[in-house]
Amino acid sequence: MKRKSKRSLLTGILLIGVILIGFVAFFAAKWYIEVYGQTGFDSVLFTLFSGLNGVQSDLIGNYLLNSLLPALICTAVVGFVLLYRLKVQIRLKAFQKVTFHLYPLRSPMAALLSLLMCGCCVWNAAGRVQLPQYFRDLQQQTELYEVEYVAPESVNIVFPEEKRNLIYIFLESMECTFFSEEESGGLQENVIPELYALAASEENINFSQTQGVGGSCAVTGTTWTIAAMTAQTSGLPLRLPAGADKNGFGEGTTILSGATTLNDLLHAEGYAQALMVGSNSDFGGRKRYFENHGVETIYDIFTAREADLIDEDYWVWWGMEDLYLYEYAKEEITQMAKGEQPFAFTMLTVDTHHVGGYVCSLCGKEHAEQYENVYACASRQLAEFITWLQEQDFYENTTIVITGDHPSMDWNYIQRNVDTDHYTRRVYNCFINSAVQTDYAKNREFLSFDMFPTVLASLGCEIEGERLGLGVNLFSGETTLTEQYGYAYMDSEISKSSFYYNSHFMKLGSLTKQ
Repeated sequence: MKRKSKRSLLTGILLIGVILIGFVAFFAAKWYIEVYGQTGFDSVLFTLFSGLNGVQSDLIGNYLLNSLLPALICTAVVGFVLLYRLKVQIRLKAFQKVTFHLYPLRSPMAALLSLLMCGCCVWNAAGRVQLPQYFRDLQQQTELYEVEYVAPESVNIVFPEEKRNLIYIFLESMECTFFSEEESGGLQENVIPELYALAASEENINFSQTQGVGGSCAVTGTTWTIAAMTAQTSGLPLRLPAGADKNGFGEGTTILSGATTLNDLLHAEGYAQALMVGSNSDFGGRKRYFENHGVETIYDIFTAREADLIDEDYWVWWGMEDLYLYEYAKEEITQMAKGEQPFAFTMLTVDTHHVGGYVCSLCGKEHAEQYENVYACASRQLAEFITWLQEQDFYENTTIVITGDHPSMDWNYIQRNVDTDHYTRRVYNCFINSAVQTDYAKNREFLSFDMFPTVLASLGCEIEGERLGLGVNLFSGETTLTEQYGYAYMDSEISKSSFYYNSHFMKLGSLTKQ
């Protein structure tokens, strides 16, 4: 009896574990899609592999409250119903001779139902995060890179004799959707009028899919921050190959170690380079990526503390809000401009991150939703920063590039306010004080990859063939890969596996074709 009791206890614990796995998978997938939207399984993988170092604390609390807690509650309730042995038994008598034992469930039936429930939950979760599609794509090989990738080291790139400075501003989740419908946006009113005015100005350049203000589409491997930043600076998507474990993403490794990037080219030309973020620069591999591709100085929440810009224990949202970031940027750009080298300063804002954005002391309440007020505040702060830059002595010889990193992941907000069935979301862009002008800025179809050669061209560089990576110099008027093949084809090919990508860019020798 004692051995049987121990066996029953062990079986019960194992079945509780099975039930818990099912509910954790179900609620985690449900939470992820509600928070991030359909960003593809690549972004899920990257989130799992990159860890929680530097993640927004509110996001962890949101997960614990809306995913883990419901999973634990459901496990407790279902586990009690399936496994607890009540003294009272429920039976069903049929035809006066046959009796059916309904409750409590016998062990084989409880085990079967537990496994079935776990399987259904996991299957539902896999479908939500597009896992089956991800594995189907992995079974296919693309030759896109062999055919279309242009290695920067293989073409002649000529910088102007007097090199221009570059200030590259990545605006978190900034998309053209936040314009009004009359201005090619997706909302009833323009939430970011200052950003619209900059892009619409005849003095600046905005690359658009229409005659008005517009932007680029986002494809697989470009829909989260580090992937968007690498896409724009390398002309490549960010993919995590099956079987790679943490190769290319874990501690001590480098994202796209085999690719030649924008920052590599600037480093070779003697540029002093810096990256500034208001969060932990280690998050998502950003610090390693930029450091290993020619960027000498990294500024973040921790260096801001050391510089006494904020208190030594200061931490809100993802680190520090943008109002401090811009002041920090002004100080460091001023110092870089005093040097003898041309400089390239890259920065990433954070206040407009999902969910709901961060309400700082500068935010107003002119719009119905908090997220819109945060975007409006971000637009005003960026415009003030641009005005400051234009007043500086170094501005005359400086190109400013403003882009969103990717479309917003605040899926609940988008569903409430945007008709996504009839509106295609686009990532914002604006070139200020470019070294070259163009007649080819409008009625274009393009992706993040095209920013790589386009940014170089805005510095006055001449690019042999007008192509780098998977990107085309938009100033040139040359046909982009998206214009040639279509958006759906590009997204489909990038979703597939590639021996060439793994071996040349990720340097994963064990995963290459034999």
